Amino acid sequence: MGNLRVGLIGLGMMGRHHARVIREIDGVDLVAVADSYGDPHGVAGHLNVLSSVEELIAAGIDMAVVAVPTGLHEEVGLALADAGVHTLVEKPIASSAEAGQRMVDAFAAKGLVGAVGHIERFNPALQSLRKRIEAGELGDVYQIATRRQGPFPARIADVGVVKDLGTHDIDLTAWLAQSRFESIFARTTTRSGRPHEDMVAATGQLSSGIITNHLVNWLSPMKERLTIATGEKGAFVADTITADLTFFENGTVATEWESMAAFRGVSEGNVTRLAIAKPEPLRTEHEAFRDAVLGIRNDVVTMQEGLDTLRVAEAVLESATLRKIVNIAIA
Repeated sequence: MGNLRVGLIGLGMMGRHHARVIREIDGVDLVAVADSYGDPHGVAGHLNVLSSVEELIAAGIDMAVVAVPTGLHEEVGLALADAGVHTLVEKPIASSAEAGQRMVDAFAAKGLVGAVGHIERFNPALQSLRKRIEAGELGDVYQIATRRQGPFPARIADVGVVKDLGTHDIDLTAWLAQSRFESIFARTTTRSGRPHEDMVAATGQLSSGIITNHLVNWLSPMKERLTIATGEKGAFVADTITADLTFFENGTVATEWESMAAFRGVSEGNVTRLAIAKPEPLRTEHEAFRDAVLGIRNDVVTMQEGLDTLRVAEAVLESATLRKIVNIAIA
C-alpha cells in the first residue's frame, strides 16, 4: 500500500505549519495545496497553488487538512465529506453549533474520519497530566483552572477570543477530567475596537462535580498558557508553551504548633518538575490523524467532541449576554 495522498486548503499562519509537518511524517504525501488568496508564506514548493476545494478534490486525495477561516469550515468540510475524503479541520469545528452538527452528520453518514484540530490535547505536558490523573497521582480532582492570555493575533478576524482561544481550554478541561461541562457562568468585554469579544472570565462545573475557571484574552502584553489541576494530593501545573509539568505536593510533615494543627487545610510539600519527552504537538496530532485513517488507533479529537466544545463556547457567550448561569445540554 502506498502513502496516503494529502491535500491542504488554507495556506495562512496555521496552513504553513501543517504543510511542514505533513512533509515530515511517514506514510503520507502532500500532493495538493489550495488557497484562493495564494501562497503568502511560500509553502507550496513544487506544487501548484489551487484556488478551490473542488480543485483540491480533483487532485485525487485520500485525506485533507482544512486551515481556512472559521466561517468557511462548513462549506469546505461538506464538500470534502461528499467526496469521501477523511478530514482534519482546524478548531473550532465551525462558526456555529448548527453548522458543526451538519458537518458531524455528513462525515458520519459516509463513515469517514472527521477530526478537529484541538492541538492542546497533543501537548506533551497535558498528555502526561491526563495519564497521571488517570493513575490517581492527584487523588480526587477538585478543580481545573486555565489561563490563556497574550497580545492580539493579526491572523484572527472572524471570531472572538471565546471561539478561537477559549475552545482550547474547554476541550482540554473536559478531556483531562473525562467529564463534560454541565454549566457555565461568564463575563466578556470588548476593548480592541473589533466586533467580537477579546477578553473572557468563565467559571464552570463538570458533570463529575469538578469546578473550572478560565481566563482568556487578547489584551495582555505577556503570553501565558497554563493549566492547573488541583486535587486531594496537591496540584499539577502544566505550561503548554514550554511543555513543562510541575507537581506541587501537599505537605505530609505533621505540625507541632497546636493552633495550626487545628486547621484542616493543606500545607506546602515537595515541588517536582517532571522529566517528560517533548515531541511537537502538531506532529503528534497529524500522526494520530494518519493512524485513524489507517484504522490503527483512534485518539483524534472527533467532530462530535469538537461540536460539544463549540456548544460550551456558545453557552459562554450566552451567559455573558444574559448575565446568568447557563446549563449545557449535550447529547
